[in-house]
Amino acid sequence: MFEVGVTGSAYFVKLPFTVEDLKKPHDTKEQRRFRIVKTVVLAQIDYENFITDLCVDRQFIEDNAEAMHINDGEYQCILVHQKGKTDGILVMSDGEVFPKYAAYLA
Repeated sequence: MFEVGVTGSAYFVKLPFTVEDLKKPHDTKEQRRFRIVKTVVLAQIDYENFITDLCVDRQFIEDNAEAMHINDGEYQCILVHQKGKTDGILVMSDGEVFPKYAAYLA
């Protein structure tokens, strides 16, 4: 399980529509360093709603928008995942209320 403070690298997609956009093959230039600054756990229905339409404004992203930015090339992200699951979506909103950049984290 990924926790707050974990760092690594992932393939971020700018303005993704669905989770499938995050799972497709990526250009290596899209790989970025990240740090998880907060974890958001959603119920199954809420998580499925989130991953099928990433373009919608989300309250949990708005609530954490100030924490999501780029610091010395490292994406400060929230990890959004379904309760009881270990995979999830890294979100870096860069001040927006939707995922401006996102990556799938398995």
